[in-house]
Amino acid sequence: MGGLATVAETLSDAVVRPPEATQQALGYPSLFLLIVLGSLVPVVPTGALVSGAAVVALHQSLPVFALLSVFGISSLAAFLGDLGLYWLGKRGVGSKNGSRWLSALRERAAPERLAQADRKLREHGVAVLVVSRLVPAGRIPVMLACLLARMRMREFARGDVLACLAWSAVYQLIGVAGGSLFPRPWEGVAAAVALTVLVSVAPSLWRRVRGPRTSEQQ
Repeated sequence: MGGLATVAETLSDAVVRPPEATQQALGYPSLFLLIVLGSLVPVVPTGALVSGAAVVALHQSLPVFALLSVFGISSLAAFLGDLGLYWLGKRGVGSKNGSRWLSALRERAAPERLAQADRKLREHGVAVLVVSRLVPAGRIPVMLACLLARMRMREFARGDVLACLAWSAVYQLIGVAGGSLFPRPWEGVAAAVALTVLVSVAPSLWRRVRGPRTSEQQ
């Protein structure tokens, strides 16, 4: 019976967890494309993708190499996605009729968040881009503030590259923390994704709860 149980467990692991070569051949390009897409169209939870990929990398035979690969791919994909979105928005700023990309950015940036981002940008310059990537829902208002300030692409890229490196490192650390708590990769992925989503939605939920109370006090 013990031998049959061992065989069954081995077969289960083989089905659930494909070989490392297959994981890397499929996982790395998918991670790159999804993060680029999530940077262009902010509907994909890119932070959760990085955390989940870090958990899987932690359970590879060469975890250090795998984690460095995830870090490099995530940072590059986020940087290229940001540059693409900024370039599309910049075309709208320079056009008399604007563009749907610029309109989409305006719709996703609340007026008070945009005013705050504009003030921080004037006070701290491109350094605010680093913080914007780490604060949930902070990237779009700061990017829109940069566009409206007509910041040059080169200047935006200089600040954004540091922002993407910091962002990738933080979410990868979340994945490593979640993955180290559980023996099976899927458990660590679930924990890391749940923590990432919680971190992302907590500020908006807090603002919604605090809003009515603030109005009642006034």
